[in-house]
Order: sequence, then structure tokens, then C-alpha cells
Amino acid sequence: MIRAYLKERRSWIVMMLALQGLGLFIAAVDPMIPVLSMLYVAFLSTLLFVIFLVFRYYKETRFYKSLLQREHNLDMTTIADASSPLERIVAESLTGEIEQLRQDAAMNRLLLEQEKDELLAWIHEVKTPLTAMRLMMDRMQHDPVKAQLHVEWLRLHHLLDQQLHQKRLPFMENDLYIDAVNLEDIVVQEIKTLQAWCIQKGLGFDIQLAVTEVLSDAKWLSFILRQLLSNAVKYSEQADITILSEQRRQHTVLLIRDAGMGIDPKDLPRIFDKGFTSTTEHQNGAATGMGLYLAKKAAQSLHIAIDAASTPGEGTTFTLTFPKRNEFVTTQSM
Repeated sequence: MIRAYLKERRSWIVMMLALQGLGLFIAAVDPMIPVLSMLYVAFLSTLLFVIFLVFRYYKETRFYKSLLQREHNLDMTTIADASSPLERIVAESLTGEIEQLRQDAAMNRLLLEQEKDELLAWIHEVKTPLTAMRLMMDRMQHDPVKAQLHVEWLRLHHLLDQQLHQKRLPFMENDLYIDAVNLEDIVVQEIKTLQAWCIQKGLGFDIQLAVTEVLSDAKWLSFILRQLLSNAVKYSEQADITILSEQRRQHTVLLIRDAGMGIDPKDLPRIFDKGFTSTTEHQNGAATGMGLYLAKKAAQSLHIAIDAASTPGEGTTFTLTFPKRNEFVTTQSM
């Protein structure tokens, strides 16, 4: 604390030394002024200045030292210095409550970690029967029942996938592997997983990718596109979904455009909020309001700007703007 105090007062010290040096210099060049007298004056004034600094140091740092002691000792100094039994009782009660709150917070963190691990383990366990169901459906004959089962299986699979990525999202930085990613491969793969749903709804895709390579994480980029494509399929009826990429101001831009019901203007600023479903389709109990929220959070970690534009009754366009290669490398190295 002494070093910090002297650093704050260095302008005073420099000014004082400069004045003393100026006085001695004048005495040295002016024969009318005795040098020894000026040395005596400089010594006394410097001594007084040092005493002043010491006095101000103890006066100004006394309060901050007491705060540090309270922080480390949980206000034990206040308890010892309490002047009345009532003050002592109150101080002891507050100290006990603070310690209890700290213990409760540590216990809650431990319980949350255990709950997260148990949920992740449960999700992985559920994936096993889902895989078995998929194999059984593949062996079924082509009929309407198989198509309907496939669609419901796909919805369940996406809900579990959302839960899995939601729990991984806080630790997403530990799971990133940034490399050159082929956009066409990821888009086609995600469309294949939605194939049964699209056939049932009579939807097609118009893919026009002028730029096919971006710098990103393939797994998390697939998750983002999965949320946007499933959202487009969900709210579209018998129309093509357009997917195109282009170069804008040295940024790669990917657009996903549907011709669905669109988004109400008053809902548009809130569609990426956690838990927000819709005001026009508020009765839809199947909506969770998590897909676009998770896509936005994942996009932020990948430094991808995600935006939406919509006209009610005409459709919605989601835009992904990827960072420049040098911008991404600079951000990752900070």
C-alpha cells in the first residue's frame, strides 16, 4: 500500500524536489546567497515534507486497511471492537450468516455440476434406444406410418440435441476446433437429417452457394444451421427454402430464406431471447423458445453475426455473417 500511495503522490514529490533543486542552483550561481544557508533551508523543508507525507499516509489509508481486514477476517475486528453487548451480538450474527451463505453457495455449485453431469449421462443413454428405433424404422416398408414415425423421431432427436448443446454451451470455448469448413457439405448433411419432415410437408431446397469455404468450428456451425433450418421447415408449407452464400465487404454471408408465415414486427427483436416463443402462435405448446436462443449464443462464441428479417405472410430470412480470417485469428489470440 505504501508503494501505491507514493505512486499517487509522485507529482507532489517531484515538485518538491524540483523546488529544492532550483533553490540550490540559484544559491550556487548567485554569490549574494549563502549556499550553506540554502542547504539548511532545503534540509528543514524536506524534513517537514517527509513528516507531512507520513502523516497523510496513515490518515488516508487507515479506512482502506480496515476494509481489507474485514474482508479477510469476516468482520472479526468489528466484533472484537464492539462497544456494547448488542453490537457484539449483531456482528456475530452477521458473520455467521455470511459464512452460512458462502457454504450454501459452494454446495449449490456442487449440486449444479452433479445435475449437469447426470443430465448429460441421461441424454447419452437415451440416444441408444433412439438409434435402435431408427434402425427398426429403416427396415419397415414405405408407408405413411413409417413417414410419421420418422418425423416424430426426428423431433425427439432434435429436442435431445438441444438439451445436450445447452449444457455444453457454457464450456463451448473448451470444445472449439477452428478450421476451414466446407459450407456445402454441412448444409447438405443437415438437409438430409430433415428429409422425412420436408417430404411430409412438401418442401424443397434451392441451394446457391457462391462461397463454399469459411473459417469456423464444423460441429457448432452444424448445430447453428440445424436450428435455423428446422425453424424454417417448421413454419413453411409447400414452398422452397432458399440457401445462398455470397461475399460482402470481405465477409462471407450465408442466407436462409423461407416463404413461411413470417414473424410479427413486434416479435422480431425478441426472437433470440431465451424462452420467447411467439405472441401470434402463443397457444403452440410444442415450442420451447430455445432453438434460436442457443443458435445466437453459439454464434457469438464463433464471432458470427446472426440477424433476422421478416415480413408477415411472406417469409423470414436469417443471415449469418462470418468474420474475416484475420479478424478471427486476432480475436482468438487475445
